[in-house]
Amino acid sequence: MKWDEKTFAKFSYLSDVRISRDGNQVAYVMTKANLKTDKYDNTVIIESLKNGERKFIENATMPRFSPDGNKMSVVRISEEKKTSELWLYDLRSMSGKKIGEYENIINVQWGPDSRRILITDFKRRGNEYLYFEDKTPVWFDMKGFLDGEKTMLQLIDSESEEVIDTIAIESFALPYFNVAVWHGDKIVYNVPKEENPYKLFDIFIYEDDKSEKIFGNVSFRAVDSNGKLLVLHGKPKKDKLSEHDYLYIWDSEEVKPLTEKFIYNNGMAKLDKTGSVYFTMAKEGRINLHKLSGNELIPIVEENAWVMEFDVSDNGKIVLLKQTDTMPSEVFLWDGELKQLTDYNGPILSKLKRRPIKHFRFKSLDLELDSWYIKPDIKEGEKAPVIVFVHGGPKGMYGYYFKYEMHLLADKGFYIVFVNPRGSNGYDEGFALRVLERTGLEDFQDIMNGIEEFFKLEPQADKERVGITGISYGGFMTNWALTQSDLFKAGISENGISYWLTSYAFSDIGLWFDKEVIGENPLENENYKKLSPLFYAENVKAPILIIHSLEDYRCPLDQSVMFYHVLKDLGKEAYIAIFKKGAHGHSIRGSPRHRAKRYKLIMEFFERKLVEGKEGFNVEEVLKEE
Repeated sequence: MKWDEKTFAKFSYLSDVRISRDGNQVAYVMTKANLKTDKYDNTVIIESLKNGERKFIENATMPRFSPDGNKMSVVRISEEKKTSELWLYDLRSMSGKKIGEYENIINVQWGPDSRRILITDFKRRGNEYLYFEDKTPVWFDMKGFLDGEKTMLQLIDSESEEVIDTIAIESFALPYFNVAVWHGDKIVYNVPKEENPYKLFDIFIYEDDKSEKIFGNVSFRAVDSNGKLLVLHGKPKKDKLSEHDYLYIWDSEEVKPLTEKFIYNNGMAKLDKTGSVYFTMAKEGRINLHKLSGNELIPIVEENAWVMEFDVSDNGKIVLLKQTDTMPSEVFLWDGELKQLTDYNGPILSKLKRRPIKHFRFKSLDLELDSWYIKPDIKEGEKAPVIVFVHGGPKGMYGYYFKYEMHLLADKGFYIVFVNPRGSNGYDEGFALRVLERTGLEDFQDIMNGIEEFFKLEPQADKERVGITGISYGGFMTNWALTQSDLFKAGISENGISYWLTSYAFSDIGLWFDKEVIGENPLENENYKKLSPLFYAENVKAPILIIHSLEDYRCPLDQSVMFYHVLKDLGKEAYIAIFKKGAHGHSIRGSPRHRAKRYKLIMEFFERKLVEGKEGFNVEEVLKEE
């Protein structure tokens, strides 16, 4: 079996892993990409850790065990009504009932009594003719136009199926950010502040129809509780969004720091019943999992891998999703030692050739940096073309995780090279901040220096056939690279930036992110022109394929259209593919056929330019249906 643009649909994608309070059951969502229907099929799988018995709930997501372990709530999407349905299952009989329909369920949490359920929802004006907004931003990626969006916390009685309480929050719910947690019988919720909804929050505690502010204007959020202690993620106060996030504990009297001393950026965090804290930490291309018990730091997963999600039982068992550079996420259990519970992707992977990534470190200017590459199958005496990948961010990170496009292109005969330049995640906070107001300068030199070191390691890599690609910040860097260097003979820029001033004014996060990364006073600051690839378009010599998704509000479409139009006006070889649907992360969240066409575009363009060395690009071959 060979890798191709449809191979991704053969894999099983696991997410939202959960463990029951008593540690006897785990649940997760298995997603399959269905190319025939152009949809994703989701199944909730519940597995007994005692006997391995599995139960299945089709067309469902968000599995949540009740505290007593006897029930589970799941969410189903009604495509006909465009609503979210909350369902309840008795795990003993597997009989189920629909509790209700809601506009847009973001999260579900059981109360301590195994009866009440807290759902996070949102509402908008929904006028038939127009959107109206008096706050910023007017739109948000993966959400679209906000239209006066309010976050709604609704307390549902699972027995009577009635809403028994509602908390309306006068702000929109940020994707991926926790809105509320149960804190014993109380509810703690986070409210982002309009002046900077990524950096500043008020935190409230709710009980008996009353909300009390417990923290104001802080840069952390409440993320978990064991009823007595509350875990806070972020910092007491940030000056920069790009600063690291650490963990703190609140015991109703004072906030105590937990993880600042460990230096590296923290991700997810959970508490067990005893007060031990479990958390992920990004370090040098890895996302590992640790337990902090008192002052003792205990490694749970400390290897060349990424822990994507995890959950903890009351008795300290951990269920987690782990992936490596050659394996998509599978479910693992830690109960004193780590063991693998699932192997959904093993049979497919056994038929595909996987090429482990090779690590090297190199000196770039004032820093020692990490880089990796994948070597294709290549005969002695021959040379192979090279594709350089640039991650998003700039505070993204490459390392030991499963990157489908890299496997696909390596199988087609390309060397794959990728670097963690300054500004990346996975290092100390100062490393992350070095790129601010200098985007495209030293970080670009880091990438170029990494490529130079790579050529020393691999003499079969062809310096005359080098391509570059990336999404978001990687798309910006692709645009920038083609204007700053003649090394690259082809580029594919995805959802990137070409002009920072319009990004500041147009992007959903431009008012905060761009002013930090490029500089304050955008209307006057010369960086907004100096660091924009658009103004160096005359320098581009290599053919470029620009890919963008129409519903991207993070790096909006204007960025690619402007660059494309200017390049064409200058007589450059440029092509643009605009996907009609898809947010900023369309590369992994687009529909199955959308993704297959994207993979084929990338593969065919690089093969034509770096392997065949031909002029033009016949997109009809890429677009035709098989």
